[in-house]
Amino acid sequence: MHKTHLALTIALATALVACGESSSLQVSDGTGPSPKLPEPNKTLLPTMNIAKAVGWPAGTKPVAAQGTQVAAFAENLDHPRWLYVLPNGDVLVAETNAPPKPDDSKGIKGWVSQLVMGRAGATVPSANRITLLRDTDHDGVADTRTVFLDKLNSPFGMALAGNDFYVADSDALLRFTYQPGETSITAPGVKVTDLPGGPINHHWTKNVIASPDGKRLYVTVGSNSNVGDNGLDAEKERAAIWEVDPATGSHRIFASGLRNPNGMAWEPDSGKLWTSVNERDEIGSDLVPDYITSVKDGGFYGWPFSYYGQHVDVRVSPQDPAMVAKAIVPDYAVGPHTASLGFTFASGDALPAPFNHGAFVGQHGSWNRKPHSGYKVLFVPFANGMPSGMPTDVLSGFLNKDEEAMGRPVGVIVDKQGALLVADDVGNKIWRVTAVK
Repeated sequence: MHKTHLALTIALATALVACGESSSLQVSDGTGPSPKLPEPNKTLLPTMNIAKAVGWPAGTKPVAAQGTQVAAFAENLDHPRWLYVLPNGDVLVAETNAPPKPDDSKGIKGWVSQLVMGRAGATVPSANRITLLRDTDHDGVADTRTVFLDKLNSPFGMALAGNDFYVADSDALLRFTYQPGETSITAPGVKVTDLPGGPINHHWTKNVIASPDGKRLYVTVGSNSNVGDNGLDAEKERAAIWEVDPATGSHRIFASGLRNPNGMAWEPDSGKLWTSVNERDEIGSDLVPDYITSVKDGGFYGWPFSYYGQHVDVRVSPQDPAMVAKAIVPDYAVGPHTASLGFTFASGDALPAPFNHGAFVGQHGSWNRKPHSGYKVLFVPFANGMPSGMPTDVLSGFLNKDEEAMGRPVGVIVDKQGALLVADDVGNKIWRVTAVK
C-alpha cells in the first residue's frame, strides 16, 4: 500500500474507533438480580474501545482478593482459552482461536472490527490443539506438558463421560476414547454431530458438558450476528443450547434465545444447569448486561427480538411480539459488555469464605463500552441454589494504568485441590488462585 494511502487508512480507522458515546451508569448498576436498563442509545457507528493487548511485564501478575493469592500454573501457552480437569487431576487447556470465517468481516464495519480485534491480540492463528498439563510434585505449578490432541478445528469445550472424551470444535462435536492417566490421544476421533459453522460462524466458540449421569451432552451454539444482521435464516439452531444424544448424534434445542452462551455448569445444590451469556451490542455503553442464568428446558431468553426479558429490540426485522411475550428474564446480570465467558461453581473448602460457595465468572473484557468493563474474574455468592448478593472481584488488575490489557481471563475451573484456575489468552498463562496460608 502507498504510504499516503496507508496513513489515510490508519487515520480513518482511528477516527472510526474513537466514535461512539460513553457510559452514564456504573458497571455495578448493570449487575445483580435487577439491573438498571436505560433507554437504548444507538449511534451512527458503534462505540469501539478495546484495550490494546500488551502482555504481562516480567514479575507482574493479577491482583487476588483478600485472603487469596495467585501464581502462574503454566506459562508460554498459545492463546489458551478453555480448561478442563480430568479425574486424576491433569489439566487440559484448549490452545485455540477463531477459524477462518471470510464472510464475517465484510464491509467497513467488518474491516474496522478486524482492526480492533487485532489490537486486542485476537487475530493470531489458531494452534488447534489441546494440551495436557500435569503437576507431578503437587507444588501448584505444571511441570510436564504434552500434546493431548491436535489437528483440531478451533477446539473449545471439553467433557469426559466414562471413557468417552468429547471435544466441541467450531463446526462439529467429536468423540475420542480416553484411558485414565494417558497423556495423549493418537487414535482418530468420531464425529458425533455437525455443529453450525460456515463462512460467517460469528460466535465460533462451542462448549460442551455432560449430564451428571453421562447420558446426555449439552452444547452451546452462539448466534451468527449481533441481532440477526445476516437474516434470521442464518441463525437456524443458533443462539441456543443443544441437548445431544451421544449414542446416536441426534439433538434437540434445549433452550434458545441465548445470544452467545459459553460457560455451563451444574449448580451443586439444585442440580440445575446454569450458563453465562454474552448479550447484544451497539445500543449504548450501558446496554445490555451480560448475565448468568439457570436454564429451563424449552425456555426462550429473548434473542434477537428482546433483551433482559421483554425489552424489545427495534433493530430486529421482522419483529415477533409472540416470541417477546415468551422471553424469560435472566436470573443475574454481570455487567454490560463484560464478555462473561468462563463459568464454574466453587467446589470444596480450599478457598476461604465467601469463595467456597458460589460461581466464578471469567470476564474477557469489553470492546463496546466507554469506560472499559470486565477484564476480571468475578465471584457471585450463592445460597439455596440461587445468587445471594452482589459479586466480588476474585482476580483483577488485568489492565495497566494506561488501560492496556496485560491479560484477558477466559475459561475458569476448579482443580482437584479446590483451587481456581483461570485461562489468560493475552498473557498466555494459566493462573492459579489459592488461599493464603
